[in-house]
Amino acid sequence: MNEILNKKTYDYFLPEELIAQTPKEPRDSARLLVYDRKSGKVEHRIFRDILDYLNPGDVLVLNSSRVIPARLYGIKESTGAKIEILLQKRIDLNKWEILAKPTKRLKVGTEIKFGDELKCVVDKIKEEGLCEVTFIYQGIFEEILDKLGTMPLPHYIKTDLKDRESYQTVYSKQNGSSAAPTAGLHWTKQLLEKVKEKGVTVLEVMLHVGLGTFRPVKEDNILEHKMHSEYYVITKEVADYINKAKKQGRRIIAVGTTSVRVLESASDKDGVLSPKSEETNIFIYPPYKMKVVDALITNFHLPQSTLIMLVASMLGVDKTLELYNLAVREKYRFFSFGDAMFIE
Repeated sequence: MNEILNKKTYDYFLPEELIAQTPKEPRDSARLLVYDRKSGKVEHRIFRDILDYLNPGDVLVLNSSRVIPARLYGIKESTGAKIEILLQKRIDLNKWEILAKPTKRLKVGTEIKFGDELKCVVDKIKEEGLCEVTFIYQGIFEEILDKLGTMPLPHYIKTDLKDRESYQTVYSKQNGSSAAPTAGLHWTKQLLEKVKEKGVTVLEVMLHVGLGTFRPVKEDNILEHKMHSEYYVITKEVADYINKAKKQGRRIIAVGTTSVRVLESASDKDGVLSPKSEETNIFIYPPYKMKVVDALITNFHLPQSTLIMLVASMLGVDKTLELYNLAVREKYRFFSFGDAMFIE
């Protein structure tokens, strides 16, 4: 097998104490590793120093999706067995795709109760712990979910969240994500204002982040990995603006891998964007060449994940692992609440 297609190629050693358990306060006090692809220069800065690397005319693209309290704890009505579910994707008004644990206790027709106000019926058992269910309730689903649900923090975060908003970006708008677009967690409203004052255009796209995005690849050959699809939106105004900016030679800087996925999904082979409102299961790995994105602000991702593969498509595998190992030696904080990297 070609080494570039072997998941083990994207492995690195991470001491457990470097997995960030809580967000930095203030948000923009996280560390920032800056790598200039042209010069090969590496700098160690603080996230608010990103201002020093943004130029008038740059276009900064954010993902405005908002995390819902997607984790629910219930019981199987027939036996009282405990069931944990994670809302993955809304199919229609009351029907959702969910990730259930343990799935082996479920079959079509199983009813799961979440207190007195909410229950669901399993309609379909799918692969990898996924099910389709129909929710039954009185009132407004979002209000009930807000009361009963908890924030879907990744399994590697063992510390309870003191404030739900700390797992939201300050610019989040549309409810629908099962995980935060974590590169956006470093921004404050004040820092974004300073970015705009410098002459940088800030635009928003939307991709509802599913938990599949963060799952390690199980298959040795990454081509056998099945990406879960995620719903995204890019408006005509945003697509037209970026197309014009690209023609003018201005940099398109994606905040987070989810923004990359939107821009690369919505573009044709020549890198021309079209307005879209649809699902994407794009899988970006070397030797993929970015058609739209010139630079990336991102966190440090899990070994053998599709996200580190996306980063490697910009940096190359060897340079990616070199920088990750450097970040380990320099004791950067990793994953969702961790530090950031700017790939110029």
